Amino acid sequence: MKLLRKILLPFVPIYYVVVFLRNKFYDWSFLNTYCYNFPVICVGNLSVGGTGKSPMVEYLVSFLKNKYQLAALSRGYGRDSKGFILADLHSTSKVLGDEPFQLFNKFRDIIVAVDSDRQNGLALLKKIKPSIEVVLLDDAFQHRRVTAGLNILLTTFDQLYCNDCVLPAGNLREPKSGAKRAHAIVITKSPQSLTKDSKSKIINQMNTLSNQEVFFSSIQYANVIISSTSTISIDELRGVRFTLVTGIADPTPLITHLKSIGLYFDHLKFKDHHEFSNSERELIYSKPIVLTTEKDYSRLISETPNKVYYLPIQLEIDRSDAFQKLVESYVKKTLTN
Repeated sequence: MKLLRKILLPFVPIYYVVVFLRNKFYDWSFLNTYCYNFPVICVGNLSVGGTGKSPMVEYLVSFLKNKYQLAALSRGYGRDSKGFILADLHSTSKVLGDEPFQLFNKFRDIIVAVDSDRQNGLALLKKIKPSIEVVLLDDAFQHRRVTAGLNILLTTFDQLYCNDCVLPAGNLREPKSGAKRAHAIVITKSPQSLTKDSKSKIINQMNTLSNQEVFFSSIQYANVIISSTSTISIDELRGVRFTLVTGIADPTPLITHLKSIGLYFDHLKFKDHHEFSNSERELIYSKPIVLTTEKDYSRLISETPNKVYYLPIQLEIDRSDAFQKLVESYVKKTLTN
């Protein structure tokens, strides 16, 4: 892969210029964008691959849903459907995409919709559900036709955007200068033992603007695993050789965690948003015990046998009070205005 990246280096300037000019055309109003008179919060990143957008959206939902009429709008990556879809009890992961379907299953008291055209999706959401007060946009940082009032930019601890370059040689969807549009930057998948001095060095390295706040987040794994019929302690997997199934961008943190607590397993690794074929499902279901991620479980849920479990995760944000205050201050100010 590294050799291929080196071969593709000559194409980087072409990609850079095209994306840079696209952004400038929006900045200079040569291309039209739309602003909203209600709170629109965007969760996104500069890079391809998993930076933890879904856990961040769930974190936002968890503390906003009891105070405001909340909706989440996603592109619905990997779905078979087209256009605007409003989630209901008949929805499946094939209709919504795995991440919106997972969100809908976990939070039935919010509105979940998908539309690759976020501008159209926002318009239809407010038309169909006028009572909506706050909308969360999942993975819409590059969707410049919509101007979110609050942009939360994610970057992983192990691969900060400031140390990367644009496609096709790097992983960035747009130049690093795009980070200037962010109001808050969250460094995800950080070690929980990270010292204050280490955090300061990272923040200085990122060269953020004076009006941008930087936060660090980590993943907290549950002590239980869940199937369609039962919840058991993860300790029951000790001494048992089980199969781990992952179809996410970066399973490394999960693998590291499972090994750190002394578990032994075989790993079936699939690409991100992988749609399991019938033969792959048969292989998975033939294993004595299967552990998977919550996102992958949402794609298997319609026919998941009792021996397939998922491990819940929860996002923890350092200075969570300051982060929630930043978000709620924006929401309250916008609703008041």
